[in-house]
Amino acid sequence: MVFTLKDTQENELCIVLASAAGIRNKNIEVIRAAIDKDYYIIVVTTNQLAGILKKNYEKHGIPDEKIYFVDAVTNYAGGTNIPRMKNCRYISNPGNLTDMGIAIIESIKDLEGKKACLLLDSINSMLIYIPSHNITKFIHFISNKLRIQNLSGIFLMVEKGIDPDVLSQLTTFVDEVIDSEKSDIV
Repeated sequence: MVFTLKDTQENELCIVLASAAGIRNKNIEVIRAAIDKDYYIIVVTTNQLAGILKKNYEKHGIPDEKIYFVDAVTNYAGGTNIPRMKNCRYISNPGNLTDMGIAIIESIKDLEGKKACLLLDSINSMLIYIPSHNITKFIHFISNKLRIQNLSGIFLMVEKGIDPDVLSQLTTFVDEVIDSEKSDIV
């Protein structure tokens, strides 16, 4: 099976499963595929600092002018004094779903009228800070928000790191679940 990023009018939402060792590479593959299809991407990072992701993208030849970040890690890790990046909204911590939701909605407004896709990296890291039932509610909210705005969304997660009951609930919110270890990202 080949994973394709469909046109925004198709409003596709998907979960991309990756191995723990491969999730960083899948993030890069998904970003590259989205950029190649002329998407603007909102990267919600609860796993790595936005500055590190940006450097990693640059290292792999991915331009940053179409990437917007919602960074839930930098301030939490004590990076409140580092220079702020443009196109980045910093929130206090990965457990602050209210601020995360507001930052996502504001980023969506910034991209109004553009072909956009949200990438949430990663659901597993959110489980460190938030009970699974709250994550499920949040993903349900974000999924519906994306559908209302006719946007695409990709939720990255480590397959073996998630409770099967949580995965089955999250699966009901998306159009497709892709095991990226068995698929190519195109």
